[in-house]
Amino acid sequence: MHAPIALDRPVRPAAPGPWLRAITVLIALAALIGPALVVRFAPRPAPRAHRLAPTPRVVPPTEVPPVEPVAIENLAPDDARAINAAIPFSSDPVPAARPFRLDAPPVDRARAIDCLAAAELYEAGDEATGERAVAQVVLNRLRHPAFPKTVCGVVFQGSERSTGCQFTFTCDGALQRHAWSAIAWSRARLIAEAALTGAVDGKVGYATHYHTDWVVPYWSASLDKIAAVGPHLFFRWAGWWGTPGAFARRAGGSEPAIAALALYSPAHRAGVLAGDLLTPEARLALVNGAIAKLPPPVAGDANSFLVTIDPAIPAGDLARLAVHSCGERSYCKFMAWTKAADTPRHLPLASGQIATMAFSYFRDHDHYFDKMLWNCRVFVGIPKPQCMKAQTFQPTIPAADPSGPIAEPPVTDGPLASDLGNASGR
Repeated sequence: MHAPIALDRPVRPAAPGPWLRAITVLIALAALIGPALVVRFAPRPAPRAHRLAPTPRVVPPTEVPPVEPVAIENLAPDDARAINAAIPFSSDPVPAARPFRLDAPPVDRARAIDCLAAAELYEAGDEATGERAVAQVVLNRLRHPAFPKTVCGVVFQGSERSTGCQFTFTCDGALQRHAWSAIAWSRARLIAEAALTGAVDGKVGYATHYHTDWVVPYWSASLDKIAAVGPHLFFRWAGWWGTPGAFARRAGGSEPAIAALALYSPAHRAGVLAGDLLTPEARLALVNGAIAKLPPPVAGDANSFLVTIDPAIPAGDLARLAVHSCGERSYCKFMAWTKAADTPRHLPLASGQIATMAFSYFRDHDHYFDKMLWNCRVFVGIPKPQCMKAQTFQPTIPAADPSGPIAEPPVTDGPLASDLGNASGR
């Protein structure tokens, strides 16, 4: 008969042997190291050819497609190349663009050539094949109603923004950081002149967009990829806006003077305001000097100023000078000339004094009026609505008393005829 088992006595398990402990340690290490090794040495999957944004609708012919600021997806260059390579080229025909010939006055033509040459060099480098492709895109945009109507307008579209311009060199500081050699500049100008005289780069067809293959813009998923030239990929709008019929607009308007091109281009250097070429320190010195020399108001009229200014003062700084002079006055007239000999000493003004006036500011807050006008023969590049009008004077009628003030002839159309009441005082 067996002895009864004592239920209150614990039963001790046998101690594991050394071999069992070793196996346990190996299993634990494998659980920790195995996944790390898999992650470290497993082959990376190729980036999938995905659309970075939902595909926009194809814009119908009744609407002009929007031109969005350039925005780049945050991708490593190799990933961007893989995505770009996975986007197929369009299977539709790629007809060559029609020849373009710029019919413009010599100064506008010179500015257009230099703007186009700058785009070629800064976008494609000193390489003829890429430069011709870039020039073709600029001219395609010029003919398309979604873009500006001048060559310089197309190239520098959005350049006033710190980011998001259409051609990145115009707003990322490249023009200030890097200067091309005279030889490279001359070669680019020859290509630009040929493009503006009918030369066509047929490889890129009617492309209006392009980018290098190491970046992926957000718009690339919504356009038709049609060509590759070197590291650049070229695109056109999908639907009717990418067909030859959409590129029927004629160039129009004067080519603007671009201060950033003054280093390279005499045509632009001669056309920009002198103050636009000054350093910020030089501009500040000019304005401070002008403020220090401001005369008191005209004798007998505490609300009117007749001032001699330095023509190098930028137009915007001149406007601030006028506002500074008028101070808190609700009614004020500020009139400026660039030569002391032309600057009147009293009112009213004679016709010749009005004709030589360089700038005027009239404020009448009681009647909600505040207006500035520039003499655009003195200040080049001012928008036309802010230019003084051409004047038409009737013959001067001599004053009855030769020793009295200069007689004021009737003014039928002049810079201040309607705004300042012939500058004769309130």
